[in-house]
Amino acid sequence: MSNTSNFRKAVQDVKSQSLIGPNVIANALPWLGGGLLLTAVGTFGGLQVLQNNPQVFMPTFIGAIVLELILFFVASSVAEKGNNVLALPLLATYSLLSGYTLSGLVFLALQTEGVGINGVGFAALGCGVTFIGARSIGSNLSEQDGMALTKTIQLGIIALCVVMIGQLLLSLLGIYTPSFLEVSISAIGVLLFVGAAVVDFFILPRSYRDEQYLPAALSMYLTYINLFIFILRFLISINSRD
Repeated sequence: MSNTSNFRKAVQDVKSQSLIGPNVIANALPWLGGGLLLTAVGTFGGLQVLQNNPQVFMPTFIGAIVLELILFFVASSVAEKGNNVLALPLLATYSLLSGYTLSGLVFLALQTEGVGINGVGFAALGCGVTFIGARSIGSNLSEQDGMALTKTIQLGIIALCVVMIGQLLLSLLGIYTPSFLEVSISAIGVLLFVGAAVVDFFILPRSYRDEQYLPAALSMYLTYINLFIFILRFLISINSRD
């Protein structure tokens, strides 16, 4: 019995050698929750603008995107340096702006027959369930499997970004994505960000120390929001086919 116990302890020691922040996920989760709450507030504000002053939504939407991009790079840089006092209000503002820019998609979902408020709730619930499962899977991946999955998901997300940039450029030229292709892109996006959620729980404890909970929370926040977006896009696309 003692030999077995010692063997198990040795295995656990080997598994934990590469972890530099074994508690960073637990430390980051409350801040992730706060960021998502602020995003919900920002989305509600954007929906109010769309309903009451739709003519001002697009100019403010563009301004919010520009400011959101600037804040992302500034806030992530500050958080990486460990200046949590300065990073926190920047990330809070970023979360609010993220919610505002998300309100257009949520508004479209609410107006789409077969999606509505139930579809929005389903997307949010799906993200939560994914993160619960991803934590169990990602935390128990071996180094080899974890790194292989990380590289695969990174390449997939880069390819997805290229496709979406092309999709945006074509839409500006008046060429819109066929419904079957939109369904495919959205489904692939869902699968990739489900994988990204697993990768987060594998890579973050190996990338950040316990006190670097804010950049870890930002990484999980981006995964959650993108997964929510692609689930919602998928629901809209399958309910909008001719």
